Amino acid sequence: MKARAHVYISGYVTGVFFRYHTQELAQRLSVKGWVRNLRDGRVEAVFEGEREQVEEMIKSCHRGPPGATVTDVEVKWEEHRGEFSGFEVRYWR
Repeated sequence: MKARAHVYISGYVTGVFFRYHTQELAQRLSVKGWVRNLRDGRVEAVFEGEREQVEEMIKSCHRGPPGATVTDVEVKWEEHRGEFSGFEVRYWR
């Protein structure tokens, strides 16, 4: 079953390679979408793919890369759109 999750990660999550860590895992799991830092210090991501792989991405967001301290992960499930061809790191919003 295809799934889409819009995720906001809070804590000490910028400046610790969170985006690249997320991109690497997404590529290994064949998850599509994007990740970016927000000006308020959070990281925002959209994951699309098989539900099991999207759930694995969300679990990874709770841990983050070494050096990150995650305090909250907000997940909004959305309708799968199939609009991405890969997974990219985006820059400031």
